[in-house]
Formats: sequence, C-alpha cells, structure tokens
Amino acid sequence: MMETFQKATLIFTVIGAINWGLIGFFDFNLVESLFGEASMLPKIVYAIVGICGLINIGILFNHFETNNK
Repeated sequence: MMETFQKATLIFTVIGAINWGLIGFFDFNLVESLFGEASMLPKIVYAIVGICGLINIGILFNHFETNNK
C-alpha cells in the first residue's frame, strides 16, 4: 500500500515538473489551459503537486537513512 502511495505522489510531482518545463521553455501552462485560469481547479492541482513534492522529499531522506544503516 505504501509503495502505491509513493508512486502516486511521484506521478503528481512529475506532472508538476513537466508543467514547469512547459512554462519555462514555451511559456505554456498546461494546467491552466486544461482547467481555465479563473477556475479554482488549477490552484487545487498546484496544491496537490506541492504537497506531493514535500512528501517525496520525506521519502527521499527516508530512503537515504535506510540505505546508510
């Protein structure tokens, strides 16, 4: 179950990274183009991606601690 949760958070983090890449390279915001700029949905997606990124930081450090033991 935990592995599924970790994969889900990683998927959201990758989606966020792809969106930032599109913004940086092409000035194209995929999330806002899908859900609309004035909608609350982009903010919800950004919040989910941010939380997943923080969770992945915790997983990363936990992984380092586990390998060092």
